[in-house]
This record gives sequence, structure tokens and C-alpha cells, in this order.
Amino acid sequence: MGINKLKLFQQPLTKEEILGILKMQGSLLQDGLNFESFLKLYLDLQTCGNHQLSPDKRTSAFLKLATTTLLHHISESEKKAFVDHINTYLKDDVALRNLLPIDPSSDSLFNIVKDGVLLCKLINVAVPETIDERALNIKENLNVWEQVENHNLCLNSAKAIGCSVVNIGTQDLMEGRPHLVLGLIFQIIKIQLLANVNLKETPELVEMVNDTEEMEELLNLPADKVLLRWMNYHLQKAGSLKHVNNFSSDIKDCEAYTYLLHTLAPQTCDLTPLDIKDPLERAKALLIQADQIGCCKYVSPKDIVDGSTNLNLAFVANLFHERNGLKVEYAAVSFAEMIKDDEQISREERAFRMWINSLGISTYVNNLFEDLRDGWILLEVLDKIVPGIVDWKLANRPPIKLLLKKVENCNQVITIGRNLKLSVVNIAGNDVAQGNRKLILAFLWQLMRYNMLHLLKTIKYKGKEVSDADILEWANSKVKTSGKKSHMNSFKDKSLSTGIFFLDLLAAVEPRVVNWQLVTKGESENDKKQNAEYIISVARKLGCAIFLLWDDIVEVRHKMILILTASIMIWSLANQYNKAAAAVTGAVLTSPLHNGNKENGL
Repeated sequence: MGINKLKLFQQPLTKEEILGILKMQGSLLQDGLNFESFLKLYLDLQTCGNHQLSPDKRTSAFLKLATTTLLHHISESEKKAFVDHINTYLKDDVALRNLLPIDPSSDSLFNIVKDGVLLCKLINVAVPETIDERALNIKENLNVWEQVENHNLCLNSAKAIGCSVVNIGTQDLMEGRPHLVLGLIFQIIKIQLLANVNLKETPELVEMVNDTEEMEELLNLPADKVLLRWMNYHLQKAGSLKHVNNFSSDIKDCEAYTYLLHTLAPQTCDLTPLDIKDPLERAKALLIQADQIGCCKYVSPKDIVDGSTNLNLAFVANLFHERNGLKVEYAAVSFAEMIKDDEQISREERAFRMWINSLGISTYVNNLFEDLRDGWILLEVLDKIVPGIVDWKLANRPPIKLLLKKVENCNQVITIGRNLKLSVVNIAGNDVAQGNRKLILAFLWQLMRYNMLHLLKTIKYKGKEVSDADILEWANSKVKTSGKKSHMNSFKDKSLSTGIFFLDLLAAVEPRVVNWQLVTKGESENDKKQNAEYIISVARKLGCAIFLLWDDIVEVRHKMILILTASIMIWSLANQYNKAAAAVTGAVLTSPLHNGNKENGL
């Protein structure tokens, strides 16, 4: 029978069983099989088919699931802290008013995240305007496709703000897998809490440096290391001999916290907790004082004594946000004003940094230009793009102190780039090792473009190498075939600033994804911005990994325009390829549940 040939079920149903289910759905099918009716019928048939398994098979499946789950430890303390954070920052959100507050003692969090709405909202709290919420599917009883779209939007937006989601797919989130949900939530919260721990957002940090060399060092430190340096600065001021190198073992005895609170709020917080011998009681006394200054968040006494890294990092970051204890002096301010970012370089640095972190390499990039200087991360990126291309026997593993060894790594990077036919005529290994920003950005742009074209070649577009011209031709052809009149003359075409062409292109590859009632004509600057924000979120909703910002579209920055177009093309061709493969094998099309973001290079 046709339905059984689709292989929807682990155990085929009989003709009588299928007819019986169809009769039960009679009222839904009177006016034909619409999309919603099909989904309900599909799920009912799948449920009934899977229930036909023998008791032994059901038991083994259950045991397998249980065994898998037991491998992942869930921290109740972290769950409570994250739920409290969500309740605090999303309490006024209209779309979540029937779901919040969440009970931290229950597991309801893992059910609430299944439709993707809460996670998307949390991303916007961490980095405002990352997601255009007009692209979110928000209603009761979302169907499977709508949930997948929300989770695609969530995961691709999480990548764009710096989260690592290599091992997380849409199905994981739709099933509410606790260890993966909590891991993603912590990353989002961490990005929010550390957003102001830098010299640009908190220029008072210059109080901690004495000269230009120290300033450069502070600029290159990741935010969590800046927090440790901030703690040690205040500990030294307080006359304490304690030095903190981490957020776990070094803070278990509460000595560092006690001195830190006393320095930040001497009128309220004293050193009496240090007189208490019992570690847990000492931590309780410390947090009572922290509560008196409104800074008792994220940790419990047990979390301190146990040295919970994530929660203690959150506690210190919140303390820094509320009371950093630093003063803005005129000399310091003038010193800080020496730090001037080139806006274009800063924007490209962000895009390439997020792209590298999305690849799933072992090293996380915090500062692009500083972290790439030893060549190791670039070798990891190259090996991820073209597996096996790096000769690891010739590579020097970090930490690398000698400049010569760094240059050796960078030389191999440039040699590989030359073999990949990248333009490296004016780039030497020493340029990368010395942190030459413009040359590093030029190399990364070529590498990112190569990755795009390599993926397109893998999907066998016309069975040949893919050029920029092919991408341009494909995009225009798609839009024209869909019946739209917009056209792109080049990736520098100023008419692209309205956003209309890209909305036409997105609708051409997936007609139901664009809500045209939300689209403006793109005539004013505000209209252009609204369209550009919507384009980015709709593309991510489809499953495209997008790292540009809305103003890259409005200002028609041709490099980012090319990457955006290629990303949509990759998704469209991959989708067509999956359909063709399914047709050949006679199997059902890949379920939207299987549409994950694991190991997705772009």
C-alpha cells in the first residue's frame, strides 16, 4: 500500500488499520487534505505504527533512551539559576505571559522551550535586535514545521552572537533535551552578563592599567579573564594576599569574595564571614551580605563551596555590572579615548569571528586579531573546511612563546591558502603573526568565500566549479522564475538597499516563509532597516547561517551581500538535493525534525 511504501513507521500498518485511522479523521478530510490536516494525519499514523512494536522492542528502546540520558548530568543549581534569570528578564513579555514565571523546582522549562519562542526571546535580551520577532511563529499549537523554523532561527541567531551550537540540532531542542537546553541557555546568559566587561563599554577599567603595554594586554583579554583581573585588582587594594585564577577552586573558601565585597561596599559588607570555620556557613554569611547590596544572584552557598564555575562566573559578572568599584578620572578617560575602532574593521572582525566559532573547531575565538597570531586557529579552520589538508606534524601546538614558532604555523597557513588558489601574493606568515589587521581580514574573506563555493561545489551545482557570476545568475533566475520583477545587476547594486530583491529571493526558494504584510517598500531609511532586519531573520529561520548585520544590507557592502546570497543558494540547492535523493530511494522526505545545525559549516 502507498502509505506503507513511504516508510513512515518502524512497523508497517495493515490496510484495515490505515482505513480505520482515515475514517477517524473524516471531518478533517471533507474539504480535502490541507497542510494542517496532513500534519495531524501524519503524526497519528506514525504514533499508531510505532505502537505496533513488540513489548521487547519497546523495552529495549526505553532502556536505550534511559541509558543515553543518564550519561548527561543535570545541575539542579544551574537550572534554578537560569530559570530565575528567565523569570526576571522575560516577565513582562506578552507572548510568554501564560508560561511565566517558571517553577525552578520543576522540569517545565524543558517543555516550554520546545516551540523555540522562549529561546529566541532570550537571545534578544542578551543582544537586543538580533532577531526580528516578526519572523517568529507565535501562536498556540504550532505545527512541526513552524517549530523547526523557530529553532532554526534560534540556533542560527545563537551562532551569530557567539554561541557554539555544533552539537545541538533542532530536534534536540524540540525534544527539550535538558543538558543541551541548559548548555545553550548558559551560553546566551553568559554573553548577556559579559557584554559590558570591556574597555569600550566600561572605560573605567583603565584604572587597572599603568602603561600602554598593560592597556594592550587588557584589550586582548577575553571578558572572563578581565573579570579575574578586576577581582585581583580589588583584592590587592584591600591588602589581601589572595590571588584568583579561576571561578572554581580559588573561590571555594570565600576569602576572595569576602574581601571583594568589603572593598566594594565597606559600609555594608565586613570581614566577619572569615571568622566562621565551616565552609558552608561561611558562604551563607557571605551571601547575606551580598543580598544587602542587591548582588545575591545566581549562586547558593553550596555552589560557592562546590566551586561551580558557571554560576560563580555569573555571580561575579553580575557584581561587576552592579558595583565595579572603579572611578572615571580625567587622565584615565583621555587614555581610554586613544582606543578608536575602525567601524568597518570592527564589523568585519565580528562577522569572521562568529563564522569561525560556528565551525566547531576546538579553540574559541575571543579576539580575532590576537587569537589568530600563532596560526593554530587558522590551521584548525583550514582543516575543518578541507579535512586532511593540514600537516599537523609540522604544526606547533599552543601555547607558543617564540615568534619563530608562530611564524612557522602562519607560513603553513599561507602555503595552504596558495594551494587552494587564494590570492596571497601580498600576505606572508609574518604578517599574520604580527597581527596585521587588514591582511588578516583579506585572507579570512577569501577563506570564507572559498568555504561557500566549496559547499556549493559539493552540492554539484551544474557539476562544475562555482563562481561569483554563477551565484548572481542563480539568484536572478530564481526570482524571475517566481514571477517577480526585481533584479540584481551585481553584488554592489545600490537598489539592493531596499531589501526587496532578497525578500523576493527568499520567497522564491520557500514561498510560505515571507509574510508580505510585514514588508515595506524600502523607500525611507527606517523602511530599509526594517526590511533588512526581516531578511536576516527569515533567512536564519529557513536554516541559513547568516553573520552580517542589517546595515550591511542597507549600505550594500558587497562582500556581505555575496555571502548572504550564497548562503540562501546553499540552503536552496541542499533542499532540492534532499528531495531528489528521497524521490530516488522511495523514502519519505527528510523530516523537519531531522533538520539540525550540527556540524553545519555555514
